[in-house]
Amino acid sequence: MPTSAAQTESTTREPDTSDAEARRAARQATSDAVRLTAPKLHEVLKYPDPVLVRKGERVTEFGPELATLVEEMFDTMYAAQGIGLAAPQIGISKQIAVVDVSFKERPEDKLVLINPVVLEQEGSQVEEEGCLSLPEIREKVRRAGWVKVRAQNAQGESFEVEGEELLARCLLHEIDHLNGILFIDHLSRLKRDLVLRRIKKLQRNGEW
Repeated sequence: MPTSAAQTESTTREPDTSDAEARRAARQATSDAVRLTAPKLHEVLKYPDPVLVRKGERVTEFGPELATLVEEMFDTMYAAQGIGLAAPQIGISKQIAVVDVSFKERPEDKLVLINPVVLEQEGSQVEEEGCLSLPEIREKVRRAGWVKVRAQNAQGESFEVEGEELLARCLLHEIDHLNGILFIDHLSRLKRDLVLRRIKKLQRNGEW
C-alpha cells in the first residue's frame, strides 16, 4: 500500500502546504537511502500478474530465512514509498505482510503479520486508496473504521492488534492481498471496468 500526500496503499489528500512538501521530501529521502543501503530489494509485481489473485499459503516454518524475507519486505516497501506490502506482491504466495503507517518515523508502528485473521471489525470509512501493484490508480473504497486482527510475528508468536482509520484500512488492504483480493475488487462494476480499461490503455502505450 503506497503512501500518498496524506500518508497513504489510501487516504484523503492533504493540502499543498510547506509541511506537506516537507513530508513528501522526507519520504523521498528515506526511500532513496533504503535503495542505496538495502542488501536486497524485490520487484513489486503489477496487476494482472496471476500471483496477485491467488490466496497465499499458510506459513508453517519460522526461522532465519523467514526473518530475512521480512526485513527484505520492509526495505522493498520503504524503497517503493509504501506503508504496507504483502508477500504475493513480490511473487511469494505466502501469508506474510508488513505494515508501517508511520513510514519509518516510529519503530513501534512496524508490524509483521503472518497468517493474519480478522477477528472483529466495526464502523465504516470511505477514503481514497491505492496499491503498489496498481501504480497511479487511486479510488475511494469503503472499509471498516476499526478492526481487530490476530496474527503471528516472525518468530511464530501469536498476537492481536487493533487499528482504526488509516491503520485499519492498511491492515484490511494487506490481508486482502493475502487472500487474492485487490482494492479494485471493492469498487462498483462500472468503476472497476473503467480502471481496467485505463490499465489496458497504459499497457498498450508501454507505460505499465
